[in-house]
Amino acid sequence: MNKRNDRLSLFDRTSEACSITLTKNYSTSFSKSIGALGKEIQPAIFSIYGFVRLVDEVVDSFQGYDQENLFNRLKEQTYQALDEGISTNPILQAFQTVVHQYQIEREHIDQFLNSMERDLYEHEHSQKSYETYITGSAEVVGLMCLKVFVHGDETMYNQLKAPAIRLGAAFQKINFLRDIQEDYEKLGRSYFPNVDISKLDQEGKRCIEADIEDDLRAAYAGIVQLPKDARFGVYLAYSLYVKLLHRIRLVPSSEILKSRIRVPDGQKAWLWFTAYTRHQMNWV
Repeated sequence: MNKRNDRLSLFDRTSEACSITLTKNYSTSFSKSIGALGKEIQPAIFSIYGFVRLVDEVVDSFQGYDQENLFNRLKEQTYQALDEGISTNPILQAFQTVVHQYQIEREHIDQFLNSMERDLYEHEHSQKSYETYITGSAEVVGLMCLKVFVHGDETMYNQLKAPAIRLGAAFQKINFLRDIQEDYEKLGRSYFPNVDISKLDQEGKRCIEADIEDDLRAAYAGIVQLPKDARFGVYLAYSLYVKLLHRIRLVPSSEILKSRIRVPDGQKAWLWFTAYTRHQMNWV
């Protein structure tokens, strides 16, 4: 290996480290779940999450700047990185490496970027636009991760696509409920179709929760079929979201706009222990 390749390998490792740092800074729960995956696949999942988070922050957090221009520039740089197989942006460098290594479909990336772009101008959703948004913002991210989890086994990938889609959808819908106050009051967004968030009643909230519960049941059937090096980490994330949904269910609809609901750190630690025990005993 020549000197240039040695230095390029160093840049690859540094890019992975940037994605890991970004993930840990923005989501302790996902970081712990990724850390519960097999060591071989952790960097790839960190790299996918780093890219997803970077794009999401542009459309959610960069108020006061020209978000449309920033998004378009990042989108152009993403496709350039994918086409050329290199990027000077460490997050994009790590992501494009994973895309090529695991042959992640370009269509999934297109759908993700399209959903994120809609956050810049679309503030309410019909049933159709809601489903399209969920597909792009969450379901395809689950499929990107699934490509890594199955180590290129196309037969297994096709078998597990449907539950992976449902798990991504469940996570996103729970996020919508968790972040409903910030989305509605600060960003002016209402994701749930045909729902007036300011007038959300208990029946409407329960219908949303029931839909998520259906997704979670369908997703679990896929989790138990994952390769062992992926199963514990995904099951841990699933368990954290099940607990978060449980805590959301306990909050009356009249209170859900008043605070952001979270799982306390002590309960997260107990969930980790329980999930690990079930995994080790092959009870998952």
